[in-house]
Amino acid sequence: MIRQHVEKIREGLREGRFPNEAAVSQGIVLRLLAALEWPTYDTQVVCPEFALEGRRVDFALCYPPGRPQVFVEVKQIGQSDGAERQLFEYAFHKGVPLAILTDGREWNFFLPAEAGDYGERRVYKLDLVERDIEESVRRFTRYLRYEDVCSGTALAATRADYQDVARSRQIRDALPQAWLKLVEEEDEILLELLADRVESLCGYKPDPDMVGSVSGSECSASSSLSDDSDPEANRFRPLCCSTWKNTAWTARRPLRHWFRSTRPVLAMPECSPRVGVCHRGIG
Repeated sequence: MIRQHVEKIREGLREGRFPNEAAVSQGIVLRLLAALEWPTYDTQVVCPEFALEGRRVDFALCYPPGRPQVFVEVKQIGQSDGAERQLFEYAFHKGVPLAILTDGREWNFFLPAEAGDYGERRVYKLDLVERDIEESVRRFTRYLRYEDVCSGTALAATRADYQDVARSRQIRDALPQAWLKLVEEEDEILLELLADRVESLCGYKPDPDMVGSVSGSECSASSSLSDDSDPEANRFRPLCCSTWKNTAWTARRPLRHWFRSTRPVLAMPECSPRVGVCHRGIG
């Protein structure tokens, strides 16, 4: 059932049928809440203009009646930027665990009590026009279905998704540091992997000392193979250090990009099996 409503709302968004905040509230928010089995006719459960010490939240979704579990702040389409602070203040003041900021098209689901800035406390950002319909239906059902909000299942699911997001963010932040540490410590597994790849590309396997050796003249602060002005020097620079040992390069690109960057050099005639080693000057 909710799928049909999402499809119609997407169609209306594309055609510009929701010109102001009131239209978004009535034509999108209340429609979706009804499809999610909220009794929108009961103003003690779906409370419009919920009063909060001189301020008002557009909708408070309550269970039991009169006790907010979710705050929904509605803005005109394209006007939701910067409204997080106001919504978080509302939620903090009342101890509401889930806060939603929407302009009808974009839906931002927050856990205000978690740590971090506004973006870090966002569980999910849903764009009704851009996202797949099935994904939109799944998120609305997971976070906002009336029965699940009342039972606490929806909040538990939201917190679980938040933990996944936070864990992924921590991993993403730690990956460049871990990679650099492997490179700086000349990790044996990494060196062996690089040596094997060199052998597969040019037919000769360098010894560990060759792979791990780094001289000041060979290392560069740029993310290219070399900063030398001589293109010939760039073409034949030994591959053991100038790219993968570079902080700027490794902090941004995973290992597979290093292989791609060195592939043109390794594919040169000088790196074919008929040459003694994989760089100029010895054959």
